[in-house]
Amino acid sequence: MFPPRLFQLISYSVASATDSSVIRLSDLRLDDARALLEHDPSSELPSPEASPAVYMQTILDALCELSLRDPLTGLSNRRHFNHLLNREIESVARSGESVLLLIMDIDHFKKVNDTYGHHAGDLVLQAVSKCLEACVRPMDTVSRFGGEEFAAILPNCPSSFGPVVAERIREAVAALAITVSPSETIQVTISIGGAYAPEWVRSTIELWTERADEQLYRAKSAGRNRVFIEEQRGVAVSADEKGMLFGHLLFGDPASGGVAGDASSSAVADSEMNRAN
Repeated sequence: MFPPRLFQLISYSVASATDSSVIRLSDLRLDDARALLEHDPSSELPSPEASPAVYMQTILDALCELSLRDPLTGLSNRRHFNHLLNREIESVARSGESVLLLIMDIDHFKKVNDTYGHHAGDLVLQAVSKCLEACVRPMDTVSRFGGEEFAAILPNCPSSFGPVVAERIREAVAALAITVSPSETIQVTISIGGAYAPEWVRSTIELWTERADEQLYRAKSAGRNRVFIEEQRGVAVSADEKGMLFGHLLFGDPASGGVAGDASSSAVADSEMNRAN
């Protein structure tokens, strides 16, 4: 997303142009924005022959996409990742779905930079990024969390599946042969810590990441190149809370055409309650 001040300026410019019934791209000074996008090979640049509205929309779309990605690895950046974490927190609070957060750190990364140079470090980060994306599902999100640290959100991830995925990631990274110069190939390892979002609870980004960080610290302290995942925390849901969660199913939802006492609605509610238990 654009910073609030930039969004206000854009909105004001477009509104002013609309008021005069003329949109003059030269007044918006988009040359700097286009030059920025030209340095990103994945950006879609608008055709100079495009209509003013199409030209402007394409520039805005490309800038939005650029603002969500880490420039070195192409992964989601931390700002976008935090937005997705908030969305998953809300989803878990409503549905009780199992969502796993993994935080991963390349072991002894400083030694790579000190021994082979920062360009080699960049190549390692890019290789590990591609490896992480290849190890997860399309529905999962991998992010560069900062420096040599990465994070991943795995929605709809049962507790029996999480350790398997994390171990697969660890093994895949350890098996990489990364060429850092014409005559030099190196290997790195990764430590992984994970924590599930508490079911039926509206947690916070800080609490969730702190729990995953604690597991990552355990992996580092145990010798690195290890996986530690906190056991999934179960949360009891009382009868009153179930009524609050599934009341629209029990008593009919006027917005969806439900009728009080409808047998099919009661059956769905019973099924949901059983799943919550």
